[in-house]
Amino acid sequence: MPAYDICYLEDDGSLACAFSVVFETEMRAKILAHAMKPAACRTLEVWQGKELVYRRPEADDSIDVARALAHTRAHGYGHQPSFAG
Repeated sequence: MPAYDICYLEDDGSLACAFSVVFETEMRAKILAHAMKPAACRTLEVWQGKELVYRRPEADDSIDVARALAHTRAHGYGHQPSFAG
């Protein structure tokens, strides 16, 4: 089953919190991301490996390459999910 990283961002774009899950489908990861969203965080992202698969609210512009690279470094190869679903 694929692993997903769920990230919650502050208004300034900095990472507020993140966790990893393993689900059979991307849809389950998206549902959990919304269910677990802290009230203070406005933006959430769901990543599968190096690919951003979901973001709310949707960005008007393309994903910031520097942030995508930072995500890859933080969740590099061999990253072990902390939750299973």
